[in-house]
Amino acid sequence: MAQDFDVVATYKNLLFSSPELSMPVAAIQSLVELIKHSKATTMAEFMLSIKDASQQLKSSVRNSISLSAGCDLFLRFVTRNSQDVADFETWKKSLIVRGQSFVEKADACRYKIAELGVPFIKDGGVVLIHAHSRVVSLLLQKAAASHKRFKVFVTESSQTQGGIRSAKVLRAAGIPTTIILDAAVGYVIDKVDMVLVGAEGVVENGGLINQIGSYQMAIVAKAANKPFYAVAESYKFVRLFPLNQYDLPTYNADTLSFQELNVDYDPQTNEDGTITTTSTISSAASPSTASSQTALHMKTSEDRASQGSNPLVDYTPPNYITLLLTDLGVLTPSGVSDELIKLYL
Repeated sequence: MAQDFDVVATYKNLLFSSPELSMPVAAIQSLVELIKHSKATTMAEFMLSIKDASQQLKSSVRNSISLSAGCDLFLRFVTRNSQDVADFETWKKSLIVRGQSFVEKADACRYKIAELGVPFIKDGGVVLIHAHSRVVSLLLQKAAASHKRFKVFVTESSQTQGGIRSAKVLRAAGIPTTIILDAAVGYVIDKVDMVLVGAEGVVENGGLINQIGSYQMAIVAKAANKPFYAVAESYKFVRLFPLNQYDLPTYNADTLSFQELNVDYDPQTNEDGTITTTSTISSAASPSTASSQTALHMKTSEDRASQGSNPLVDYTPPNYITLLLTDLGVLTPSGVSDELIKLYL
């Protein structure tokens, strides 16, 4: 690997400079830049540098699901094209050209999915979406541009505030959008015609890894007999086969431990007869933390630490998913394994 090239810094700069760039595409573009700076003179040295860089990228973020999909796909592409190389330098140049071509075409995947998904939006219907997904927002914008009239409910996604971002995007496109609490999915489900979510990754059995809360939305949708559609680019297909939530790579012993924050509620009666609820916040690390008045969103460092022990993503089994809308076409969950075989074999 080039000693003066930082693949992680390159990856982060790409995401910062291009907010609409997805994590797997940014990972692939970073690896392409690595090849440009590579001083490897042998195939073995070159392959080792690509593998090391991929591992660095995966280790640089807490949620590496979609990033891993991009790294693994690019590594498979390099490995597949490393057979019978006549001229090493010429081969590296061809990798750079083909890698850049992939990055340029990746953005077209979203538009293809959006065009494919427009017929699923009913005129006069109500759509429930979760948090923020670029491809979901694009699909809904395309549907609105085709003169379909519909309303959207979007979950707030309190951990990331992604729902608020989605609402701004959709309202700017003239789509009536209502932000709901994450806990209100069951309350509104009878009013919606379909549930539409994005994806951090699509696993081998057709299951979905997405922002936390997607699984409970799928359960509620199935109970209410509402279709649950997942929207995902094919470069997010990942070679994982989780059986439950705790098989995900993002799971560790601290997830859901909640050891950082303990809240004891102490209602006090004021002179005017009203009741003020205060909370005593104690931490194992800071037992001297003083009492403070309860707010809807506590801003203490302990509260932020507690959020850190919460899962970022969850796994939705394939039996809860109606269809997958991808740039490869409309797939049933069982069709994902076939597509992965084509990608990696």
